[in-house]
Amino acid sequence: MLLNYQLKQSSKHELASKNEIIFFVHGLFGSLSNLSGLAKELQDDYDIILVDVRNHGRSPRNKSMTYQEMAEDIFELADSLNIEQFSILGHSMGGKIAMTCALLQPERVKRLIVADIAPTNYNDRHSDVFMGLKSVQSLQAENRTEAEKILAGYIETPEVRQFLLKSFQRVDDGFDFIYDVENLHNNYRLISAWPEHIDTYEKPTLFIKGALSDYINADDPASMMTLFPNAQLKIIEGTGHWLHAEKPKSFNRLVIDFFAL
Repeated sequence: MLLNYQLKQSSKHELASKNEIIFFVHGLFGSLSNLSGLAKELQDDYDIILVDVRNHGRSPRNKSMTYQEMAEDIFELADSLNIEQFSILGHSMGGKIAMTCALLQPERVKRLIVADIAPTNYNDRHSDVFMGLKSVQSLQAENRTEAEKILAGYIETPEVRQFLLKSFQRVDDGFDFIYDVENLHNNYRLISAWPEHIDTYEKPTLFIKGALSDYINADDPASMMTLFPNAQLKIIEGTGHWLHAEKPKSFNRLVIDFFAL
């Protein structure tokens, strides 16, 4: 599947860095715009490719969303752009896609950054979100104000509602989400899971955790090091799961320093 993407090309004609191309992969309910702030920070020295993963943004829809398939989407896009090697950064679900890329074809992935997710299975965390999104659709909200009022009946946190509504946009016959709610709901068990891997990725890897987030817990570093023996873990204090949006300066600095090594 050929994904929708946006290229942020380096302002330098000749790149001195050995990690000149970096793929950015957003999380569940996101889009390629989610990591655009970080892309601007890195654009002077690297070519950045922001992607919409399948069933999100302007990428094609598909009834299946295994991590192997979503990783293969990244490689197919890289092949279409004649990119043999690249580094990859992913947040949340995008972090699992990035990890899968590194484990499936380690020879093609130069460096890996995983933001606030672990290689593990997660319990259901989004039942209320899906009920809210489907309610917005069934009640045919005509603008973001109406949609926000509906979502408030299901989701208490205003920041979560605002994030979800970033993708509530005008379409041909009104407003709708630019992610495929039905396909995401039907694949949620696979998205929450982590497939077993017997291979390892031994190149430089950085996990970044939000100190207030429970997506990475005390037991997870062991599994991280098993699959990614050259990994390090950094923690950003005072941040939750959306660490790149809550403390962008701290997050961006960790990323910039990692790629500068």
